[in-house]
Amino acid sequence: MDLRNGLAETGWQERLAFFKEHYSPCCLCPRACGAERAQGKAGVCQATDRVKIASFSPHFGEEPPISGTRGSGTVFFSGCTLKCLFCQNYPISHLFNGKYYSVAGLAGIFLQLQKQGAHNINFVSPTPYLYHIVQALHLATARGLDIPVVYNTSGYEQKDIIRHLAGLVDIYLPDYKYADNGLAQRFSGVKDCVERTHGAIEEMFDQVGELDLDDGGVARKGLIIRHLILPKQMENSKRVLARISQSRFKDAYLSLMSQYFPAFKATTNEDLCRRIEPAEYREIRDYALSLGFSRGWFQDL
Repeated sequence: MDLRNGLAETGWQERLAFFKEHYSPCCLCPRACGAERAQGKAGVCQATDRVKIASFSPHFGEEPPISGTRGSGTVFFSGCTLKCLFCQNYPISHLFNGKYYSVAGLAGIFLQLQKQGAHNINFVSPTPYLYHIVQALHLATARGLDIPVVYNTSGYEQKDIIRHLAGLVDIYLPDYKYADNGLAQRFSGVKDCVERTHGAIEEMFDQVGELDLDDGGVARKGLIIRHLILPKQMENSKRVLARISQSRFKDAYLSLMSQYFPAFKATTNEDLCRRIEPAEYREIRDYALSLGFSRGWFQDL
């Protein structure tokens, strides 16, 4: 049974009050830009007082325990708390494409995806919309939503915000992008990414633990950590993997991603304007194996 069905009404109300307080003036992400979103003012992420979604559908391109055989019920939220030069989803995150929905409409999307047979509801870049999402989860759970919730995030999160998702999220799917804040500043526009990401993933692991699979190999609960290999940034990738291997979440499943391609502003950046090379991929894969990573996925080139 998913975690939310065991949450008392007082627990729901406490979380709704918390996220309402942090949504306007906004301090949901580490930028804490203070946007008065309840008055329709946009934050750095571009989100205002309305929830905006680029798309939603069963998705088959996630890790095997997330997509399963019937797909992951993926909801792509518009906007993002990071400003990555190489964003692979820049029409959604940077250009803010999408359509506005009410909270009731969002709850309906969750239930529609469940009815379509999706194994889970997969929130992609959800942090700016947590107040809306928790309201919608409350409505949808009362109407029968009982499949796992996946929190699919860049990893740039506040630990206390993640702490208040306990009981609402079943599976965490964070990126661990950087072990170098200088690189994070250059490529993603934030100078505190390393500490924020590490602390947030610690909290995620404390909540849900190692990945728990059903008899069909589909995830019910747990943590999967993603790392996207960037061209020329072998030292960054090695340092990320080393940090994970020395952490208390070292036994989490690892998804080592080779899918990078130059998109958005990366096409004109001398460090980012090409795909990774086979030799770069092999170097990082072999380093991961040397550190003892044995559970997870190495994405084919």
